[in-house]
Amino acid sequence: MSLMQTLGLKPAALASSLAKAKVLVVGDVMLDRYWFGDVSRISPEAPVPVAKIGRSEERAGGAANVARNIAGLGGKATILSVVGDDEAADALERLLKADGIVTSFKRDSNIATTVKLRVVARQQQLIRLDFEDAPSHEILAGKLEEFADIVAAHDVVILSDYGKGGLTHVAEMIQLARAAGKPVLIDPKGDDYSKYAGATLLTPNRSEFRQVAGGWKDEASLTAKAQALCAELNLDALLVTRSEEGMTLFRADGALHQPTFAREVYDVSGAGDTVIGTLGLALAAGQPLPVAMNLANAAAGVVVGKLGTAVCSQQELFAL
Repeated sequence: MSLMQTLGLKPAALASSLAKAKVLVVGDVMLDRYWFGDVSRISPEAPVPVAKIGRSEERAGGAANVARNIAGLGGKATILSVVGDDEAADALERLLKADGIVTSFKRDSNIATTVKLRVVARQQQLIRLDFEDAPSHEILAGKLEEFADIVAAHDVVILSDYGKGGLTHVAEMIQLARAAGKPVLIDPKGDDYSKYAGATLLTPNRSEFRQVAGGWKDEASLTAKAQALCAELNLDALLVTRSEEGMTLFRADGALHQPTFAREVYDVSGAGDTVIGTLGLALAAGQPLPVAMNLANAAAGVVVGKLGTAVCSQQELFAL
């Protein structure tokens, strides 16, 4: 039985509702650059491999990859973020607009747009080089004003926190969105989740949740910790992604587990973006949370079979 049949969904009807759904994505965007080459010798200058680069690729990463996943599934995405006034920001904007994403970048001439440069040889990553700066307070304040202006025009808000400083005003954004009656989904970062209080749902991975809640000895202990965090932060739910164990949705009335959908794991980078992007879009399209979770799990199973930050297309999802 196909995924759509299992969930009781008609592909044509779902595609129509996804096309009408509008999701506002706010957070830390970055440009993922890949240099692909071959290694056939060790450097005479130091005991390191010499990579002869044959081609390069650029992809939108971070919160921008969340927006890409929404667009790839047929939804309408708006991305709001702070970037540098540089060539990398131009490249990011070009990539996003090519995917049909409404792009609102606040440019800060005092910082560089976050860039992650990966050198890959024979399907192995040799090194990653990161370039990043924290945005200024004035630019962030301007972004908050625009958020307040446009939030009501969207169905769901996704806040994608990569710890780069773009979500300094996260508490205010949650308040504004909830006041407008919009669900707020957050991909959290760090060990202090108090700033996310009042959100609809958080999507930490297993290690991120352990960092905040501590370890657990069994499923009952994990459920108790998750429900305690929901109560403490006044969350509707918590979705913990658990790598090869799948994902578990925790709410006040219990836990719902979904085993991993991945057939072959190639690269897990960006899988969290796919999970929250698919989840948010499905909710915006009127699907209940358990169905949205199933769709997100299936979409993540598709992208981990691809190299780097990737997306699951609507065609790929519907074919499962």
